[in-house]
This record gives sequence, C-alpha cells and structure tokens, in this order.
Amino acid sequence: MAIGMAKGKAWMKVPSAIKFELTGKFKKGVSGKDLILYIISKIGVDGALYKSMEFVGDGVGALSMDERFTVANMAIEAGAKNGIFISDDKTVEYMESVGVQEFKTYEPDADAEYDSVMKIDLADVPYMVAFPHLPSNGKTAKEAEELKVKLDQVVIGSCTNGRLSDLRIAADVMRGKKVAENLRVIIIPATPKIYREAMDEGLFTVFLDAGCIVSPPTCGPCLGGHMGILADGERAIATTNRNFVGRMGHVDSEVYLASPLVAATSALTGYITAPAE
Repeated sequence: MAIGMAKGKAWMKVPSAIKFELTGKFKKGVSGKDLILYIISKIGVDGALYKSMEFVGDGVGALSMDERFTVANMAIEAGAKNGIFISDDKTVEYMESVGVQEFKTYEPDADAEYDSVMKIDLADVPYMVAFPHLPSNGKTAKEAEELKVKLDQVVIGSCTNGRLSDLRIAADVMRGKKVAENLRVIIIPATPKIYREAMDEGLFTVFLDAGCIVSPPTCGPCLGGHMGILADGERAIATTNRNFVGRMGHVDSEVYLASPLVAATSALTGYITAPAE
C-alpha cells in the first residue's frame, strides 16, 4: 500500500491463459452459474491460479450477457486473475444498450499459446450444486437431492446472480406458490437499478406473496455482513460466489452454491431439489 501511494503503480505479473472452448447449447433451465460450478468442480479452486480463463467458441453465443458476467465473476473461485469472453454481436448490443458508444474489442491471436485447453459441450452441463466448504466440491443437483439436505435459508441474489434475469427465473418458479415452512428466503437485487426494475415488474409482489424477504441491494449475508447470518448448524443454499468455512456466519454452518433456478426450486421444498427435467 505504501509503495502504491508513493509511486502510483502496482506490480502485477502478466498471467498465462487457459482456453475454454464452448460448443452447443444448454439444456433448458441450465445456466451460466451451472457452467462455472461445473468447471470449478473439474479443475479445482486453484486450477487457474494466477491465470486468465479465456472463453471462446460457438457456444459463447448461447450464453446471455448476464450469464457471461456470472462466469467471469466466479473465475476467481478457480484462482484465476480474470475471466474473459470473446466479443460477439451480443456484446456490442449490450455496450450500446448501456450507452457506451466507443469501445475496442479484442480477439486472441491465431498463434496464442495456452497452458491448457478444455473443451465443453454445453449440452453436457447439468444442474450443479457446490457442497461445503469449497466451490469445487460440486455435485449434480440430482445427486444433492438424493441426499435430502434440509435447509434453513435460501439466498437468491448478490453480485453473482442478482440481475433482473435471475430474479425473473426465481419469480417464475415461486409465482402462485409458498416457500417451505420454517425457511428463510431472502431475495437480494444486485443494484438499485435492478431493484427498481424488479419492483416495477411486480416481481416483489410474487416474492412477498410466496413468503420471501426482499432485501435492499447489498452484499448482506454473502460475506457474513448482515441479513441472514447463519447460526450454529444451519444450512443455506445460495446463488452467491463462495462457501468457505464461516463465510455466511457461524463456523459450523454450511453454505451450498447453486443457480437461481435450483435455489428457487429448493425454496419450495425446504430441501436441495433438482428442477424438473
């Protein structure tokens, strides 16, 4: 910190890269959150340590911008220095939609060198759940369902999956239904803008009618800050980004990571539950 203040510069090593070649399309309901949990379960929390995770291939077009943000957000959970996606028409449309008129896009050089290449057919990616206490401790949602993991709390939102598209997915699951008894379900829009949009769309009415709590935009329980801190022995399924020991409260609590669809489905049953095929 002292050198940064004195010199105005920070030392950083240029990271080497891992290429992730994406092909195909997700099965209905599977999302970018499932993809990144799937990848981390394969390479581990240090599998991309100080590297760049580079996502390319025809399959990139099958991911929405929100899904790409989720994947890039959680690259750090594999130890990566960054996660980057090749630009396409969706990228350009997004930049223009948020008012950025001038920008430059980049592509990997034809002779770019990679430490390794991982090929993924998106159709092979299942609904995923990361078990305590590492994002790499992944199981399929079907495997998790068979273990009958009883929940005390569900968190849908945060920087990772608190976008309007995520909230719409959760609302579609909960519309006209009630969450399980004795279960806290907390909805956390990522930003004030998303909060307003969700409110104006009537999503908050769906959540409140189902028995959820709607939080203002905040990191909240994700880092054990406030609103939904877990007590000794409590379990939560969350769309947040990490589930280390004591991350969301007591050191003897448990956090399971999943997509908004898996989390919302589980909120109705009170157990970790795989969405219907």
